[in-house]
Amino acid sequence: MQNELRPPKIYPKSAKPARKEDKPLACFDIAPIIDIMVKLTRKQKEMEFRTSEILRVSRQILIAEGFQGLSMDRVASQMEYAKGTMYNHFPNKEEIVLALAVESMTLRRNLFEQSAIVKGPARFRMMALGAACEFFTQHCTDDFLVEQCIRNQSIWDKSSEQRQNLIRQCEGECMGIVAAIVRDAVALKELVIPESLTPEELVFGFWAINYGSQILTYSSPSLPAIGINDPRNAIRVHCCTLLNGFAWQPVMMHAEYNDHMLKLNETLQSKFWSLKNQLQSFN
Repeated sequence: MQNELRPPKIYPKSAKPARKEDKPLACFDIAPIIDIMVKLTRKQKEMEFRTSEILRVSRQILIAEGFQGLSMDRVASQMEYAKGTMYNHFPNKEEIVLALAVESMTLRRNLFEQSAIVKGPARFRMMALGAACEFFTQHCTDDFLVEQCIRNQSIWDKSSEQRQNLIRQCEGECMGIVAAIVRDAVALKELVIPESLTPEELVFGFWAINYGSQILTYSSPSLPAIGINDPRNAIRVHCCTLLNGFAWQPVMMHAEYNDHMLKLNETLQSKFWSLKNQLQSFN
């Protein structure tokens, strides 16, 4: 019968007509891409190594002879690099100085972070930051000297905005650690700060005492001659007096404050040295 229904044809899988979208994929050789990636990785590592070496040699010259002794030619000659190689990494010596300062300020921030987690009232944590400052200036002298270079306006003005922003970030992180302790003290009712001051402005007073006094201690050859026989003790007395002046609890006598600073140093010294050695090995 013409109208008889016939079953549909069933094709075996192997005989099924191919569709346009079923075209076999072309063979794709990834070997050239892997080779390019390996070369890029190797080149990046070489660039990082050269940058690290430039900073290492520059630091030595800067510490030994000051900023005036540092030059792109001098570093290139000492490293036996072409001068053009130097400019592939840094546009000028001011940029090198800021890169070195970032390394130094990173160490300071790490010391602050370790100090800020000591147990006890917020005032003890603030005192631990003082211990970190003492360690930084006494045992990380090169870093302390490098850090001072960024205060030179001519060096700052000749550096890039990108590097300046890294410095601002480092300073902001250090300030954030200290200001957080002030806020904790206020929240715990261990401290009441004047309405005219922000926590950061309160910190600024301690920063001025510590940093300014430490610069004078390091740079002035005549302190004993003018009656300053123990500058570290003088700094501690001033900091204790300032803390007491704000009625930051627990209020302490100078002798008690100094005894606690000695205990903090004993607790933190090994951790401080570990952080310093870690950063040196990394760089």
